[in-house]
Amino acid sequence: MYFKRQHVLAFVLLLSASVAVRADKVDDYVKSEMQRQHLPGLSLVVIKDQKIVKVLGYGFANIELNVPATPETVYKIGSVSKQFIATGIMLLVQDGKIKLDDSISQYLEGTPETWKPISIRHLLTHTSGIVREAPGFDPLKIQSDADVIKTAYPLPLRFAPGEKYEYCNVGYFSLAEIIRKVSGKPWGEYLGERVFKPLGMNATRTTDMRDLVPNRANGYVWRDGKFQNASIYFALRPSGAFLSTVLDLAKFEDALAKEKVLKQSVLDQMWTPVKLNDGKTEGYGFGWQLDDVRGHKLVNHGGSLPGFRAQYARFVNDKVTVVVLTNGDNANAFSIARGVANLYIPNLLPVRNVARVDPKVLDTYAGQYQGNQPPVLTITREGNKLTIQQGTNPDNKTEMLPESQTDFFMIDQPYTTFSFVKDETGQLFMVRKVDGREAARVKKIK
Repeated sequence: MYFKRQHVLAFVLLLSASVAVRADKVDDYVKSEMQRQHLPGLSLVVIKDQKIVKVLGYGFANIELNVPATPETVYKIGSVSKQFIATGIMLLVQDGKIKLDDSISQYLEGTPETWKPISIRHLLTHTSGIVREAPGFDPLKIQSDADVIKTAYPLPLRFAPGEKYEYCNVGYFSLAEIIRKVSGKPWGEYLGERVFKPLGMNATRTTDMRDLVPNRANGYVWRDGKFQNASIYFALRPSGAFLSTVLDLAKFEDALAKEKVLKQSVLDQMWTPVKLNDGKTEGYGFGWQLDDVRGHKLVNHGGSLPGFRAQYARFVNDKVTVVVLTNGDNANAFSIARGVANLYIPNLLPVRNVARVDPKVLDTYAGQYQGNQPPVLTITREGNKLTIQQGTNPDNKTEMLPESQTDFFMIDQPYTTFSFVKDETGQLFMVRKVDGREAARVKKIK
């Protein structure tokens, strides 16, 4: 169903529907990003020195009913849920009921021989080698986690367990099934009893679409210049299991700081980068992404489901945490969270200046680029600028601003640069760097 109103009117309403408080730099920044990214609604909490210093809703939780977004708005949080599944596992470890290096075959029925070396630790850290998604998962079909997991059994491992890091949702399905097996309760019920209820996280629950949920946000996609209702997953994914609010996640943040659920020694394990078989480390712990942003330690995780994007960002040494929940499929919640954090942490993000580049130079960069596998990226010159588009959807097109004759950036990703370079044969590549470190390299193919 398409939203019928003129989108210009929608944004006028969007910017006026926030809770009536005196605007500040955070409000100005968030509203500007919402308009630029075409977001219907957003809720935000900022915690500094263990105190909430900013909590607000912006825009609409439901456009059709003109329901404003508030701090109490309930969003799908996608893979931000992984921290809760990991917490459930670590409670079982803390209670002495399982061990991190136990083979998952002790708990999952009928696992193939290739899965026997896979440990619980491998699942937590995305180093198991199991495929990312189970072929039997159907977003419109309600089925047991065990049945979904078993559809991945016949597939070969992508690499030996512990050999490398590769994001894997099947692993978190498997962890949820282990929680069920060991605790004797559905994993959602177990986490409710051990985590959510004791902390007063009364709005946090599984993403069951059949139940009535007060303050639930509707999810949207911006397409062809207007909002469209996003598709709905009826299946419950343990890898993206929960609904929550920024207020509930602030309660969880308080629990982390005060060891209300897990001991500090256990949390330290969760926030330690995984060590691979060759001794190298990757920036992922147990349900948390571990990064360094210009010398600032960041413990974080993002999440996405159709119509929703979320980001939970903990700048540990700065004692600043930002949680962003949105009901817009087009949102770059990670960028918004870092942009808000930059207003509390001086010089967190680099300052980028736009340079002038001859359009003839831009023409040499235009074309199609691809790495070792799809998707194809299309670079186009439009006047005095370049745009980049992933796949064939024109709504995925983003402007690239020149910082020099060869280096470009996106306004919502000032920490990322895109450089056009040639090798010794004259082959043109586009190199993406994050915080100065090469993250990807794609070749011009057309």
